[in-house]
Amino acid sequence: MSGEREVPLDRGDLKTRGALSVWLLCSTLLLLGATSIPESQPQVVKNTPTQAMKATVSQALGVLQDEHLKKPERASERVTRLKEIADFRFDYGEMAKRALGAQWGKLGDRERQEFVELFTEFLTATYVEKIHTYSGEEVRFLDERLEGEHAEVKTIMVGKKTDTPLDYRLMMKEDDWKAYDVVVDGTSLIRNYREQFASIIRSSSFEHLVQMLRDKVAQFNAKTKSTENSASSH
Repeated sequence: MSGEREVPLDRGDLKTRGALSVWLLCSTLLLLGATSIPESQPQVVKNTPTQAMKATVSQALGVLQDEHLKKPERASERVTRLKEIADFRFDYGEMAKRALGAQWGKLGDRERQEFVELFTEFLTATYVEKIHTYSGEEVRFLDERLEGEHAEVKTIMVGKKTDTPLDYRLMMKEDDWKAYDVVVDGTSLIRNYREQFASIIRSSSFEHLVQMLRDKVAQFNAKTKSTENSASSH
């Protein structure tokens, strides 16, 4: 499962625009915008990677289509429920390990735990901002490829002007399929972050990378709090 396109990355900053923004938007749309899934779709884990992803999508659609949760005053609850659904399918620990690359082996258990928690907050904060940008795109499940305990579920996002290939990479973990990477139009999220993180560590330090992640999360939390306060005042 290789051959993804590399994206040039600037040193010294964490980019969530450009290709990464596209990935995050598309991955959110897969969870939140897939269509043609029967309402009777069981909410339990299936035997194949594709069926597991479809079950997750069905749960997300149930939240999005809930008229009560569409009310402005329940926006936070809506996001929380969608986040719980995504958290169940994504293996953030595996994603953090792969994104950090060689540096992972140099960390102690406590440092690894801290980095996973911080990376999870950072990634979640980034894709949560994309939840409300869905505008009717359709995601079609195409096929899947199995390699032992690893799999790739191939889909395509059909937009009004263009179609975007979107592939999920999953691994079997504790008798369930967990997603650890997404490749959008040849661009891997994890490889992209790995390149960024390695560049920052080389030009500065691992500690600086951690502080940058903390700052990004703090900025998002401050923005979210401000938005919620504004909404509650109306």
